Amino acid sequence: MNTQEEISPQLFEHLVRLASLQLQASEAEYLRHELNHQLQSIRELISIQIPAEVEMTVHGIPYPPGSSDDLRGDIPVPFDEVGELLRQAPDLVNDQFAVPDVPHTTLE
Repeated sequence: MNTQEEISPQLFEHLVRLASLQLQASEAEYLRHELNHQLQSIRELISIQIPAEVEMTVHGIPYPPGSSDDLRGDIPVPFDEVGELLRQAPDLVNDQFAVPDVPHTTLE
């Protein structure tokens, strides 16, 4: 997305469908406007040039590089006790957890 591009009505409609939201036309336009306003605020913050000599802080407390541990690697580890876990489920369908349908109601 170009830095000056806004969320178009078509893109917003697509996002609303993906999120399974049901919005009135006025609600959709309001939310799209608010999202575009937030994007503009983010663009303004990004455009602020901060001199390199300004140290990073967290809530005003200096936060020098190396003051926290390195992030751990995201390494998948297989779970060997799948059968034991599935035996604890109250209901299974094709070896998958079965959950009850969530009734859909209209909000007023």
